[in-house]
Amino acid sequence: MTNTTTDTTAASRLFAPARLGALHLPNRLVMAPLTRNRATADGVPTPMMATYYAQRASAGLIIAEASTPNAVGQTYPNITAIHNAAHVAGWRQVTDAVHAAGGRMFLQLQHGGRVGHPDNSGLVPLAPSPVPLPETIHTPSGRRPAVVPREMTADDIRTTVADFAAAARNAVAAGFAGVEVHSANGYLLHQFLAKNTNHRTDAYGGTVAGRIRFVTEVVRAVADAIGPDRVGLRISPGNTVNGIQEDDTDDIYPALIAALADSGLAYLHVAFADPDQPVYQHIRKHWPGTLIANPVLPDPFPADGGRHEAERLLSAGADLIALGRPFLANPDLVTRLRTRAPLNPVRNKYLMYVGGETGYTDYPALGAS
Repeated sequence: MTNTTTDTTAASRLFAPARLGALHLPNRLVMAPLTRNRATADGVPTPMMATYYAQRASAGLIIAEASTPNAVGQTYPNITAIHNAAHVAGWRQVTDAVHAAGGRMFLQLQHGGRVGHPDNSGLVPLAPSPVPLPETIHTPSGRRPAVVPREMTADDIRTTVADFAAAARNAVAAGFAGVEVHSANGYLLHQFLAKNTNHRTDAYGGTVAGRIRFVTEVVRAVADAIGPDRVGLRISPGNTVNGIQEDDTDDIYPALIAALADSGLAYLHVAFADPDQPVYQHIRKHWPGTLIANPVLPDPFPADGGRHEAERLLSAGADLIALGRPFLANPDLVTRLRTRAPLNPVRNKYLMYVGGETGYTDYPALGAS
């Protein structure tokens, strides 16, 4: 149980200002990265996306949706990228709109690894080992069986690390305050961490030290490229999405935290955070910097929009709280949570792969007709 003082708006730290690197945040609510598939086929953000993010600029921080650092890292159709000049220009329109509305943005960098398909990227996916995704994957022609990815060579690894660093520089050029490296939810970096997707016997596999090596190299390369105070890392310990089985969660994440504790990162972002879990408690105890916690919420999300769980995580030591679907359906979520106003529900029919403004930019704010 949280302390009853957290039940009053006046006492709530959720709406108190915070600092994140050089950024001053007006509140502790973070809009989590949410893939919405509204980019062009070649990954360029659209004007509609500028409207969508500007509507949500009252968040303390927006972490924009996953963007690929190279072509082979593409996951699904119509997701954003950040590896050429057109991507930078498209994202610049988004960040300009958010800044004009008073907001602050990071960009999530995500390589799909085995979560990809030649029908989406034109390329055979790369992964730590040739272990296919045990699920179908969405393509422009519908859901298709996953293909066997090509095992990354040493050159592939070096190139991918460099691509993440270049993508971070592009993100800063596009107006983002920083980037979040995605090492969660079963994508490439998470595939290196997990035993069932990493069968390597070289320096990037086998032992815990080997399996965390790629993640630490990517993070340090990105930090070297744009400064550690502009870099966050997202993890999801024990998460089985996209066919992941870590087996040794309680060993992997303490080692990863220890390896990066002195790196000066802007934050660590824990997805599906549960303050009752020992691994979360270890992370909070041993991570010296800002911790963003993304609570586990049911679907549909609760009537309070996750406020109770947010307060619970703040009481357990989180510094900032990331919410996804509540922000998706409520452009003015901060105001609604502060005033305990009713929330718009998510219209799942329009969540992904459908394009258009419906279920994207047409969610009403308070007082709108």
